[in-house]
Amino acid sequence: MAEDLKGRALRSLVTADGKLRISLEDIEVGAPAPGEIVVRVEASPINPSDLGTLVGPADASTFRNEDGALVADIPAERLAGVKARIGQKLPVGNEGAGTVIDAGPDVQHLIGRTVAILGGGMYATYRKLPAADTWLLPEGAAAAEGASLFINPRTALGFVETLRAEGHKAMVHTAAASNLGQMLVRICQADGIPLVCIVRSPGQVALLRDIGATYVVDSNAADFRDRLIEALAATGATIAFDAVGGGDLASRIIEAMEAVAVGNATGYNRYGSGVHKQAYIYGTLDPGPTIIHRVGYSWSVDGWLLSDFLKRAGAETAARLRQRIVDERNTTFHSGYTATIGLSDALKPEIAAAYERKGTGTKYLVNPNL
Repeated sequence: MAEDLKGRALRSLVTADGKLRISLEDIEVGAPAPGEIVVRVEASPINPSDLGTLVGPADASTFRNEDGALVADIPAERLAGVKARIGQKLPVGNEGAGTVIDAGPDVQHLIGRTVAILGGGMYATYRKLPAADTWLLPEGAAAAEGASLFINPRTALGFVETLRAEGHKAMVHTAAASNLGQMLVRICQADGIPLVCIVRSPGQVALLRDIGATYVVDSNAADFRDRLIEALAATGATIAFDAVGGGDLASRIIEAMEAVAVGNATGYNRYGSGVHKQAYIYGTLDPGPTIIHRVGYSWSVDGWLLSDFLKRAGAETAARLRQRIVDERNTTFHSGYTATIGLSDALKPEIAAAYERKGTGTKYLVNPNL
C-alpha cells in the first residue's frame, strides 16, 4: 500500500547568511519492512523542546513569508550556536499520535489502531517507523489523547522519581502553570508529595489554586521571598526543578531554602547549614546566563534531561511509568490545546509568533492531515 504513498513535512533550515527558513517539503514513504508500521499522523504538539529545532535562535519579531517559506533573521551573536546545523533541512516534531495505515507482515494486527509515537519528524502527514517505538492506545482512543504522552508526562514523573531517589520529601517547580506544571500538581496530589509552585502572575496563581495546588507563589510579587520561605518551611522542600534557566531564580530558591535551614539549626556555623539543596535546570525559557549568588556550601545546580533520566531509571521503571501514563492519559496527564493547526498554518507569521511565545495556556496541536 505505502510503496507509492506521498506526503508533506515541515523542515527547518538555518542558512549561512543568518536566516531561518521553515518550509513544506514533499516526502515519499516506502513500504514497511518487518517490524515497521506506517502511521497517518493526526496530532502532534508544539512543545518548547520542538521549538528549539523548529525556530532555534531566530528573532520571532522578524517572521515573514518568502517564496512559500516562513523566514526569520538570526542575530549574528546567536548564529555560532547553531553552526553545526547550517545548510541542513531538519525534520521537526518530537512526539505525536495517529492511525496505523500499513504494517510489515509480522505486525499486521496494528493496522487501524491508534498509536502514540516518540520518533521525531512528526510534523509530517505520514511516518514510517519501528512498531516497537510506539505505544498502542486502547481501542477507540483518539489521536489527540496520545499526542503528548511522552515528553511532559515522563518529565513530570521523572521529577518525582528523582526526588525519591535522592531522598528529598518535597519539591519546588518553576513556570509551574505550564501544561507540564499542571500535570505535576496532579501527580503530587495523588502521590502525597508537597509541592511549591512558582509562577509569574496572579492569574497563574489562581489557575493552579483552582486545580488544587496548596503552595503557589508569584515570583514577580513584592513579597515573593517571604512567601517562598513560608512555603519552603511548611513543606521542607530541598529540591527544585527550574524551567526558566537564565537569570537568578534558581539562586533565589536555593537562598530561600538555606534561610529555612539556618532558621531550623540549633547552632551557628560560618559555612552555613549542612542541609543539601539541589536545583535542576531543565528548560531555557530565559536563554540568558544562569546567575548563582553563593550562600553556604551545601548546594548543587545541575542540568536535568529526560533522556538521561530514562537511561538511569532502567527498563522496569520506564515500563511502570508508561503504564501509568497510558492509564491516566485523560486525567492526570491530560493536555489541553489552544488550537489545532495544519502544516501550512505553521508557516503563517502570526501563528508562528503565537506558538513561539510559549505562553501559559497557548499550547498548539498540529494535525498534518488537516
